[in-house]
This record gives sequence, C-alpha cells and structure tokens, in this order.
Amino acid sequence: MPGGGRIPLRERVYHSLRRDLAAGVFVPTERLGEKRLAELYAVSRTPVREALARLQADGLIERRSAGLFPYRPRLDELDHLYELRIVLEARGMQRVRADPRSAAHDLELIRAELDTWRALRDNPPEPGHALVADEQFHTVLLAAAGNSALAEALTVVHRRVRPVRTLDAPTPDRVATMIAEHIAIAEQLLSGNVQAALQALTTHIDSSRTLVLARAQRALELTKLAQAVRD
Repeated sequence: MPGGGRIPLRERVYHSLRRDLAAGVFVPTERLGEKRLAELYAVSRTPVREALARLQADGLIERRSAGLFPYRPRLDELDHLYELRIVLEARGMQRVRADPRSAAHDLELIRAELDTWRALRDNPPEPGHALVADEQFHTVLLAAAGNSALAEALTVVHRRVRPVRTLDAPTPDRVATMIAEHIAIAEQLLSGNVQAALQALTTHIDSSRTLVLARAQRALELTKLAQAVRD
C-alpha cells in the first residue's frame, strides 16, 4: 500500500480464504459458515462476511439452500469453462499473429517460460506442482500477448476449474506430455510460426478438457453408485 500502510483486515481474510479455497482446504460439501471461519482466521465475522461476498462475486463460492459452499461446476459448466479457455487463449495468439512486432507483445516472458519448462523436462515436478506450473504457463502466454484483461479472465477460469483438476493428479506420463507440449508451443511462437503454435495450443487444451471431463464423469458415476448402496 502507498506509504507502507498495513493491509486492511478484510483484504487479508479475503486473500487467505481465496488461497485456502484454491488449495482444497475446504471440501465442496463443506458449508462456509461465518462463525467457524471467523474462528479459523481469528477475526470477527464482519471481515469474513465481506470476504465471502467478494468470493461469491468472483464465482469461487456459491449459495445453495443450506448456505454458502465452495464453487463446484456441473459437468456442462466444466465443458463451457474449457471452451472459454480456448477462446481466450486463441485470441491472445491471434493478437500476436496480427502484429508480431507490437511493443505490447512481451516475448521475453515466453522465453523465460520456455527455459522453465526445459528445466522441468530434466527434473519433472510433483503432480500438484505440475498443475500450478501449467496454469502459470497459460496465464503468462496470454499476458505476453499484451492484453492484461484476457489474462485476468483466464485466471478466473483456472480458479473455477481447479477444484476438479486437483482431484485428478496427473501421472508421470501425463506430466511428461504436458512438458513436451508446452515446450513445443513456446518454441513455435518464438520462431514466428504462430499458426502452428495456435494449433498446438488448441490441441493441448482439448486434450486436457477430455481428461478432466472423463474424470468428472467417473466421479459422478461413483457418487451415484455410493448412493445406491449402504455400508
């Protein structure tokens, strides 16, 4: 803050709660009650109430008949979020293709990401870290296109898809594929072959969508099966 002032309490609670939602601290079936959250974060209920209102506006929590809960997308919503990802990220590529010499396009950001993923090729990350790095790659790629609003919109999509993705930790083979695809996308973009980069990016996101939707469908089927039997 200007002048080195302290961060307002409501901001601290908002960011702490948003971080914990992203990390999966709260399960989707867990009601986010003001009293319990106030005790958890050692604050009064007022900053908690303000944080919950902001998070609901962000689309990270939702109101159900029993109260507020972590956002949990329906299967069709999940598909739509991936479609939105493709629209946002493809638009970033199209901006670069339209004017690759524009000063707004920061290719150094992409070079830095390429270096990161080449290093990860030799030392693959743990599944959880791979998902975080994957989100960063796509956000940086879009930010490098010169439109921060597109990158911010993608960040919101990531947050809403994350609860499902974190339930399906990628296997070492999938992590290796992710690394190879990210490297190929960055290399093609930096070489000026934007059309090939766009095609690789679209295929990469579509593959992720197929895997995540299949995992979500299996989870729904298992839930229905569990409801049909008793211990």
